[in-house]
Amino acid sequence: MNTILRKIFLSLLLINSLSSFSQNILLSENASVSVITCDTGNESYSLFGHTAIRINDLKNNLDVVYNYGAFDFATPNFVAKFAKGDLQYFAVANNFEDFMKQYSYEKRSVFEQELNIPLTYKQKLFDNLTNVLSSNESYYTYKFIDKNCTSMVVDILNKTLGSQIIVKKSDTNMSYRTILYPYFENSFYEKLGTSIIFGKKVDEPGTKIFLPLDLQKSLKFIKFKGNLLCKKSQTILEIKKETTSSVWNNFYTYVFLLVLIILINKRFIELFYFSIMGLIGLFFLFMGYYSEHLELSNNYNTLLFNPTLLILIYFVVSKNKKWIVNLAVMNVVFLLAYLMVMITKIHLLIVLPLIITSMVLLVKTIFKSSKRIPIVL
Repeated sequence: MNTILRKIFLSLLLINSLSSFSQNILLSENASVSVITCDTGNESYSLFGHTAIRINDLKNNLDVVYNYGAFDFATPNFVAKFAKGDLQYFAVANNFEDFMKQYSYEKRSVFEQELNIPLTYKQKLFDNLTNVLSSNESYYTYKFIDKNCTSMVVDILNKTLGSQIIVKKSDTNMSYRTILYPYFENSFYEKLGTSIIFGKKVDEPGTKIFLPLDLQKSLKFIKFKGNLLCKKSQTILEIKKETTSSVWNNFYTYVFLLVLIILINKRFIELFYFSIMGLIGLFFLFMGYYSEHLELSNNYNTLLFNPTLLILIYFVVSKNKKWIVNLAVMNVVFLLAYLMVMITKIHLLIVLPLIITSMVLLVKTIFKSSKRIPIVL
């Protein structure tokens, strides 16, 4: 915590200094502005990388990195605000050397793309960033796709350049979900979690730049006033990625656990499984209505994680065979409908073991309770 507080203090000190003297700072002819892209990491917070802007002017003894990725853990009701989608993020400024030390410590590569723009635009960008830091514009409500550290950088660059110059140049025919999928290559349960909690919005075509590596890729093709916007791109910190492996965070433990649930063939295990699936479904429904994160709304995965499974448990405990069969059959129908929805989705294979497990347990439940009991739909 002391380290975090120190970083915040130094950042605020730098912001105050820039705000105090920016009106008197005129960038020199040799000043450079660039987009910084930080590579992905192994921790959950670093899975997607990071974007920042660097302004370097040796004549003015200026080498500052601006980024929109800060938030305060001390915010009252932090978890609730993050879940609801009204947590305030804000822009900060860091000394370039300190910024690089952080990514060297995290063992993440850093890339730089210098922008090929006239001095007047460099000055305008510097002034815009300084004004942001010294005003309420520094704060924004974080949204996973629509407002994050990358999209905010795109917005201020477009504002500086005077039009929508920076737009996505590749993979616009792919869905957001498909674009995100490779980022979880070594994080299976994170991939599973995001696959099931995200709803219909992430299946839309990914036309917006919302990931750092997306912006880095697009900048290579964008032109400004007839010239390529980026005159050069370089790696300023190169670190070979370490392939991580986990004895539990993988597909095999996931399938093993589900197979075990089927083979044990105990009623209390089946009820526990149904209760978990139903509670997750309730959570999805709650988040769909409560949260302002549009990515969580219209979640068709509730056909698999169905809250009616909790009602099924009630009838199993009360030994009401008629409604056990009715609820179980209804959930089988939901699963078949879910399977039809999932045919074209990239996360079909990752949820298929859950579909199979639920189907097997529901069919077993139907057969155990359907003797001489008519099915009423």
